[in-house]
Amino acid sequence: MFPFLFIFLSLWSFSSTQNEDDYEDFFDLNFDNEIEIPPTEETVSCDCQREHTEWDKLFIMLENSQMKENMLLHSLDEILKVELQRLRGEMLQLVENFSSHCITASEQATSWISSQLDQMLERKNQEAEDRSVMLHESEQGKVLQEILQLSQNVSSRLSRLEHAWRRKEELDIQQRGLPEKDYMTRGDSFVLNSLWQELQEAKAELKESHRKKTQNLLPIGCETALLFPMRSKKIFASVHPTTEMMLSSFSACMWVKVTEMLDKTIVFSYGTKRNPYEIQLYLSYDSAVLAVSSDLNKIVAPNVITSGQWTHFCGIWNSANGDASLFVNGKLVKASSNIAEGHIIPNAGILQIGQEKNGCCVGGGFNESLAFSGKITGFNIWNRVLSEKEITRQSEEESCNIRGNVVGWGVTEILPHGGAQYVFTF
Repeated sequence: MFPFLFIFLSLWSFSSTQNEDDYEDFFDLNFDNEIEIPPTEETVSCDCQREHTEWDKLFIMLENSQMKENMLLHSLDEILKVELQRLRGEMLQLVENFSSHCITASEQATSWISSQLDQMLERKNQEAEDRSVMLHESEQGKVLQEILQLSQNVSSRLSRLEHAWRRKEELDIQQRGLPEKDYMTRGDSFVLNSLWQELQEAKAELKESHRKKTQNLLPIGCETALLFPMRSKKIFASVHPTTEMMLSSFSACMWVKVTEMLDKTIVFSYGTKRNPYEIQLYLSYDSAVLAVSSDLNKIVAPNVITSGQWTHFCGIWNSANGDASLFVNGKLVKASSNIAEGHIIPNAGILQIGQEKNGCCVGGGFNESLAFSGKITGFNIWNRVLSEKEITRQSEEESCNIRGNVVGWGVTEILPHGGAQYVFTF
């Protein structure tokens, strides 16, 4: 408290003194227009020896430190340049001495891979330009077969090259009679790691090319698919079954390629005015859910679907013992019993793809958050329980040519509404 009081009194005293001096200077002014003789040089006092203030000293110290920092940085840059140049020369000499035998093999492998990829891409681009949008299933199989064959050839060649290098290392170590830790210098490790990285990048590029070539193709045997371009309460497809839907058991199978999964994304649903939730197959993020009679009677298969990839689903239910199961890509992923045991699916309901039946009529009372976005093909329903062999056959062979007796893909009338539409090949 006392230091602050002392500072305040000092400032007040200084201000008062300054004001008095200004006041006296005002009355000392000469109003008679007399010419005053300027003082001589002898009378002018010179304060050449004025001491630096604390601020001056601080700025001088900052300037000096900045100059020293600049000098140090400059010296460090020069040292780094010299060291980097020396290190570069040593690395070039080391690579020249130890990697001459690696260059030929790596260049041959890289050249062969590049030429094969260029030829494949050029050939496929030319074929894509020459043919129409719709590809025949045999042509699709041929494209996939060629890509797979190329992938196997390149992988085999890279494996042989890797084995040859490892064998050469072992022979060199045996001939020199040195332990591996002494023989493997830092330069050798650098060269071999570089070559290994290049080979891994070539493998990754080949896999990516394979993925891009196959991701847009429809499943084998399928020529058309239903496209749901966005999530909307106006976009869905109505299904008109070939026979009655009074079911004591059923098998429902389809191919699904979803764009995005929310908490509940409807693949298909069947319901009546009395119960809108007789049958539902929906996605919950990365899980698949089959519900019968109500959402209380359901089985859930987690971690079975990835957005942007074709996945084959089969939902099975039997009223006699309430057995229910879910198959994904031909494999059983979830099974349970006592699911709506003794329940009978009634007839005269509404079957829809991409939305659930929760209104009075087709397209009534839809919820946008439940809508499906993506593609669906090979939608079939049977009034019986399929065997595992029949389900596996659908996921591995021409599933779109295997048709259900209640709903058969390509035979039963399926009408798209809103922005839903049929697409071909892609």
